[in-house]
This record gives sequence, structure tokens and C-alpha cells, in this order.
Amino acid sequence: MKFRIILLLCLFGVSSLTQAQKFQSDESFVKFFSSAPLEDIEAVNRTARSIIDLGTGDLVYSVKIKDFQFEKSLMQEHFNENYLESDKYPTSTFSGKIKDWDGQKGEQEVTVLGKLLVHGVTREVAITGKINYDGDHIKIDAVFPVLLKNYKVKIPKAVFYNIAEQVEVTVKFEYSKI
Repeated sequence: MKFRIILLLCLFGVSSLTQAQKFQSDESFVKFFSSAPLEDIEAVNRTARSIIDLGTGDLVYSVKIKDFQFEKSLMQEHFNENYLESDKYPTSTFSGKIKDWDGQKGEQEVTVLGKLLVHGVTREVAITGKINYDGDHIKIDAVFPVLLKNYKVKIPKAVFYNIAEQVEVTVKFEYSKI
């Protein structure tokens, strides 16, 4: 609940444009995938929230770390307790601006420049993806790498061959007008 309020305040504080230009996510899909020599690790989160302001190009999203679901419960436990420390760092957020979208209907490749917060560390990132706009709804799809050491996520040497140093993150959001 707290992260939703912060997410909304961030976007509404940045823009004073009309409500008709703002869209919020109806459906979300955030996945990370780690391919390492001994095993692949994948987790999915369908509870992320996002808002886009077409007037400014602002885009924000928030993901609760504990809501990532793993195939194996032990992986989920280790992820939350040992790696992402979800009690200490409960959310990951992104706040940025769509840079090269012309606002026209249809599908277009775009770049979003912004700040990604993971594990208490914020870094500037450029994420390339696709935006599909039909006038009433927006769909965003992107796949981008996250280097764990950039966010101070430590991989113990004992499991070095189980977890990749870089994970692939996939985000898909579907939005409707607010």
C-alpha cells in the first residue's frame, strides 16, 4: 500500500497536466531470468504498478520484491533473505522519461531514460523497448540486463555457478486511462 501511494505522489507531483493524459497499469508482468552453468533461475511478479503521463513522457513503476514467485520455494526464500534482502529493501522502482516516442498510435520502439532502484542502490539506466498505443490503452514491453554487482547484490562463492552475475529483466505493462 505504501509503495502505491509513493508511486502516485511521484507522478502527480511531477505533472500538472490533465487526467486524460495519464494511464495506469491494469496488468503487469515482471520477470527476471538468471542463466548460470549449474542452473537457470526464473521468477515472475504480476503485482507491479505503473503510471505513464503522455503529456510529459514520465513513466514510473514499482515492484514489491516479496511478490516474485519462483518454481522452488527454497529459491524464493534465498532470494528474499540472502540476495535482495526484501525485508530491508522491500521495493524496486523505476522513474524515467520516454525520450523518442512521437505519441502516435501504433507500435514504436522507444528508449526510456531514468533511475532504477534495486537493493537500496539507484543507478541511471537507458531501457529500450516497444510501446503500443491505440488512443485508449498502452502496452509496454522491454527486456534489459541488470548487473547484480552494480546494485550491491552479493553472490557467495559457494553458489557462484548457480547464479549469473547479470540477470535479464523482462517488463510488460498494459495501461488504461485514469
